[in-house]
Amino acid sequence: MDLLNLTFVISLAALLSLVCCSYPVSAGDIVHHDALAPKKPGCENDFILVKVQTWVNGEEDAEFVGVGARFGTVIVSKEKNANQTRLSLSDPRDCCKPPKNKLVGDVIMVDRGGCKFTEKANNAEGAGASAILIINNQKELYKMVCEPDETDLDIHIPAVMLPQDAGVTLEKMLLTNDSVSVQLYSPKRPLVDIAEVFLWLMAVGTILCASYWSAWSAREAATEQDKLLKDAAEEFPNRRSDISSVVDISTTTAVLFVVIASCFLVLLYKLMSYWFIELLVVLFCIGGVEGLQTCLVALLSRYRYFMRAAESFIKVPVLGAISYLTLAVSPLCITFAVVWAVYRNTTYAWIGQDILGIALILTVLQIVHVPNLKVGTVLLSCGFLYDIFWVFVSKKLFHESVMIVVARGDKSGEDGIPMLLKIPRLFDPWGGYSIIGFGDILLPGLLVAFAIRYDWLANKSLRAGYFLYAMLAYGLGLLITYVALNLMDGHGQPALLYIVPFTLGTFLALGKMRGDLTVLWTQGQPERHCTHVHLQQSDEADGGEER
Repeated sequence: MDLLNLTFVISLAALLSLVCCSYPVSAGDIVHHDALAPKKPGCENDFILVKVQTWVNGEEDAEFVGVGARFGTVIVSKEKNANQTRLSLSDPRDCCKPPKNKLVGDVIMVDRGGCKFTEKANNAEGAGASAILIINNQKELYKMVCEPDETDLDIHIPAVMLPQDAGVTLEKMLLTNDSVSVQLYSPKRPLVDIAEVFLWLMAVGTILCASYWSAWSAREAATEQDKLLKDAAEEFPNRRSDISSVVDISTTTAVLFVVIASCFLVLLYKLMSYWFIELLVVLFCIGGVEGLQTCLVALLSRYRYFMRAAESFIKVPVLGAISYLTLAVSPLCITFAVVWAVYRNTTYAWIGQDILGIALILTVLQIVHVPNLKVGTVLLSCGFLYDIFWVFVSKKLFHESVMIVVARGDKSGEDGIPMLLKIPRLFDPWGGYSIIGFGDILLPGLLVAFAIRYDWLANKSLRAGYFLYAMLAYGLGLLITYVALNLMDGHGQPALLYIVPFTLGTFLALGKMRGDLTVLWTQGQPERHCTHVHLQQSDEADGGEER
């Protein structure tokens, strides 16, 4: 493996290690899951997120998000069915003893600690409270469960836990205002949000564009001998090409990718912090600028107005010779990335992030190629195992899903890492984003791009080739991912778990059925093309000897 190949492998592995899963991120995500907590009579509620809307002196104020307990009555789902009730502060604050004040239907706010959750709820109910808000001693949301020795609980008021910062705000409201009231309800998420549809179209469209671009470049390189480009290469031997050299992945590279990606993922998990996220933002901007610049130059150079600028080069210190067109678009790309980085926490910053991410993915799919189906099988199989391990199996080793923790940017104070595509959940009452990792597009994209390159070199029609079926298989696999995401109540899913069997399975089965599997597996290009290239190389060698 040469140095260039190894450099790209390490860079790609670092890029893909960041996130390879699909996950709906909302403002009410619960950090600590107790899904294995036992259900028993009186303590068998499903965990639900709860909205706590406040009114101060009759005016609507802040809204907080909490989580309902296993015990107590079920909270209504529709806002119109929820009552607006006065909020009171417990005395004693932990409510481990019956409150001194009579509540008469009030919602009581108590501190966590001192006794069991169920004991607090029983004391609050006994004093006449209509609901209990338990304030956590940390910023995260915890799920309130029953103790193993508790049986046949009979609690008839809803119990909700709120994070520490919500408790501080509510207490300040109570101490500085005449009246504070709250409304508790738990709106249901829609079965399918339009964000998932757009994200599906974005992922499929990115692979479609990248595949056609890759195939066009491969066919142009195989069939055209552009003398002007050759002369330019001789005049500027160290020039920087607008389209980077192609790197073919090997089986060793594919296995090494998983090892390197895993190391980077663990590094991210262990070092996750505000400053580490800032470093990732800088690296993402560098990659995004390079990707956006490559895409713009490749697109503009096809128009005759820009051809001259694309074919004229100037020597630049350190960078070597680059085209005037590249010099023209570079400041625009850099400005775009810098503006996004500065305003990345604003409402519409996801648009800039997706533009930079898609440009980066398109560029990587031009640089990195799968030479044959054997390498593609090894690479996707490794990605398949990698995704499953770090989403599911890592829970047993680290007590939480490493991939999802990294994707959300937990413990960093930031709204997730930038190395993913995301779209806001437009009709979700909980807000947030639907996201997809770069790896879920890049890895299958390498196989789909290989399929269309093979079809074009073999002069196969769309129905007789492999690209159409590989593209359909990817779209279906990603669709199944979102179905699983909704069936699993929004828990993060390793998308490659569903995508790889569809894409790779379809390719292998179709190749076997058509009798092309041997050629696809070993050579990766049609036999006629291989023979043509071999004869052309022999003729050039003979001509060299005669001269």
